[in-house]
Amino acid sequence: MQKTRFDELVEFPCHFTFKVMGLAVPELPDTIVAVAQQHAPGDYSPTVKPSSKGNYHSVSIKVQVTSQQHIEALYRALADIEEVRYVL
Repeated sequence: MQKTRFDELVEFPCHFTFKVMGLAVPELPDTIVAVAQQHAPGDYSPTVKPSSKGNYHSVSIKVQVTSQQHIEALYRALADIEEVRYVL
């Protein structure tokens, strides 16, 4: 994990947007929401943008986070989804 000092740059708790890029499978947004729910229960409305060729989807989701460790845990959990290629 990169040594970003979120605790110096961000005032917690706050909303943090995760951008998840993965294979264009219909269940990807629901899987991402399910992972977010495990770490930060809430009501989520992800936005999905297909790639130009339609092979990949970019899913953005805004999550209420409470600490740098919370952000890092979400990054790891989202990256562990089989269809996911990148988490920004």
